[in-house]
Amino acid sequence: MVVSTMKQLAQYQDGRLELQEVPAPMPPPGGILVSTTCSVISPGTEKMKVDQARMSLLQKARTRPDQVRKVIDTARTLGWKSALEKVRNRLESPTPLGYSAAGVVVAVDGQNSRFQVGDRVACGGAECSFHAEMIAVPDLLAARIPDDVPDEKAAFTTIASISMEAVRKSGAGLGERVLVLGQGIVGLLATSLLKASGARVMAADFVPARLQAARLMGAEQTMNPSRQDLEAEVRSWTAGLGVDAVLVCVGGSGPAVADSTIACLRERGVMVIVGIYDAELSWKTAYMKDIQVRYSRSYGPGRYDPEYEWGGRDYPAAHVRWTENRNFEACLQLMTSGALDTAPLTTRHVRFEEVVPAYDTLSEEIGVVIHYGGHPIPEAPASRLATPLPAMREEAARLHAPCPKIDVIGAGNFARTMLLPHLKGGPMPLGTIVNATGLSARHVKEKFGFTGCGTNPDDIFASGAGAVIIGTRHHLHAPLTLRALAAGRHVFVEKPLCLTPGELASISSAADASQGSVMVGFNRRFAPATVRIRELLASVPGPRTLAFHVFAGPLAPDHWYASIEESGGRILGEACHFFDYACHLLGRPVTVHAQAVGRGPTPDSFTAQVGFADGSSAQIIYSAEGDFSFPKESLRIFASGLVLECANFQKLSIHHRRRTAVHRHDGKGHAEEMKAWLDFLQGRSPHPLPLKESLQSMTLTFAALASIREGRCISIDA
Repeated sequence: MVVSTMKQLAQYQDGRLELQEVPAPMPPPGGILVSTTCSVISPGTEKMKVDQARMSLLQKARTRPDQVRKVIDTARTLGWKSALEKVRNRLESPTPLGYSAAGVVVAVDGQNSRFQVGDRVACGGAECSFHAEMIAVPDLLAARIPDDVPDEKAAFTTIASISMEAVRKSGAGLGERVLVLGQGIVGLLATSLLKASGARVMAADFVPARLQAARLMGAEQTMNPSRQDLEAEVRSWTAGLGVDAVLVCVGGSGPAVADSTIACLRERGVMVIVGIYDAELSWKTAYMKDIQVRYSRSYGPGRYDPEYEWGGRDYPAAHVRWTENRNFEACLQLMTSGALDTAPLTTRHVRFEEVVPAYDTLSEEIGVVIHYGGHPIPEAPASRLATPLPAMREEAARLHAPCPKIDVIGAGNFARTMLLPHLKGGPMPLGTIVNATGLSARHVKEKFGFTGCGTNPDDIFASGAGAVIIGTRHHLHAPLTLRALAAGRHVFVEKPLCLTPGELASISSAADASQGSVMVGFNRRFAPATVRIRELLASVPGPRTLAFHVFAGPLAPDHWYASIEESGGRILGEACHFFDYACHLLGRPVTVHAQAVGRGPTPDSFTAQVGFADGSSAQIIYSAEGDFSFPKESLRIFASGLVLECANFQKLSIHHRRRTAVHRHDGKGHAEEMKAWLDFLQGRSPHPLPLKESLQSMTLTFAALASIREGRCISIDA
């Protein structure tokens, strides 16, 4: 039975996404009406559309100069008032998203003779195969799904046909070497199809997780151009000959990609432009190599021809062997044989009713499968790629029962000033306070209301269940954390978590085997100014640039931080805060290049440049030299249409839409950090800082130290 209304995903030009109840479509002439079971979000294409919609008018104008010219032409003929009204109407009108889907035929137009009600079909076309419960598809934009291909795989057919057409354009044959630039969903499918055709593939991308997927899809070689010399790698792989073809599966413009492509090609090689790349060719190098430049247009011959797609006039196979529809059928056949496996591409499953939030995290995904109706979907992605950190279990989302008490090891000035005041008189009882000196332990017991005090940590670990705060000097953090995890305790440990990579690995393994959890005292994540910064960054698209300047001041020679054995030094003992902060705002780090300022075994000043998986970048300057009139900590963040400045997490300046707003905040997050941890211990909320995030930050800190020692850029591999 065909329904009269349905839900469809709508996008507005101000960036909003909504699921709307709309009238159901009718089968087009000669076409079919399909009840959608699965559709696929193509992160590259659809993220670009969403990001463009969220741009300001000025940014839109810069991105689409062709549209600006149309507005000017309209103004010349109809006047500016009519032109602006036309623009306003366009911005107010919703547009659909989606172009690759699968479903079941529920109605057939009388002119159609290929399909019957009940057929499972793969459908394509940005004009019809939307993210919607029902889609009306012309005959030649649909293909019957073989019985042994599930709908969630068949939904990739249209995207796979884009890659198939690019492979056909390359002319790559058995044994030929092909470089695929860009390992998004189209590039990965091209890698798999080239492998199936007998070609040898080198896959290049900046994102380590995509390179891992490329290996699963059949790439013989993978490389990251930000860490390796692409041309040198190609010369080595091809014994100096150069590759036979390059598939350019990236977007953008400018000469850089084209120049690199030409350098990698052999003489008379083939360059196939697959993505939305506005190529600028260097005439001399292209001419002297006599290369061929070919554009691959979408799914194949027939695309954008209304007589073919909507008129149903197929091209004779004797003249056009591989039309877009026949490419659909070929992709489905490869899925049947197992030569084309989409499992490594499916990094997320989502129900249609919950699809809108999925667009906020597309930069982290390869392929997102949307499921319609009440059918069960996998709870986890079909193929989640490995992370750069040691494998470990997630902390429990919530505790089933509250912790009975909190014990504390270490009663130094920091704990007494920044941590314990937020626990005194709070909702959880304070158990035993342990400190190296009994006098301090007794003083803290009486001041903050502990039930007991002592000088030996054994007093705590022998006293049963509960949570533990570790606020000792740094060299004791790892040993005490390991003891607490062995006892099944929930641990709050001040930064740094540990002083060596070996200790980091031990803590990861211990947490995996423990019923307890670990939270590291990276308090700046919880500062009110940081919360506001995160909200603002979430409202704009694209990568960000962070510059964090720290004037730490000179270190007294007799300060315990001067003992490398106890503190690990200022970079490890203090600057881990700022590496963690960069990860909190920018995501997963992939490279770091750091340099000490001055000489000595424990430098007090350094600079570091950190690259992140989504293209973001952070610069950290940590200096013992300066003047105390300057803020101790200041940061600037540059994003699309937005600049943020923050001084000491107290004054936040927001530069947006040619205006500046100044907001005042209090504190660096110690109170908020303690409250979040207490809420977790009482079972009221999930863990506020899972250990995997702290492992990531500490891994980056150790990599920065290695970079200083070795004088080179360090990769943080997946």
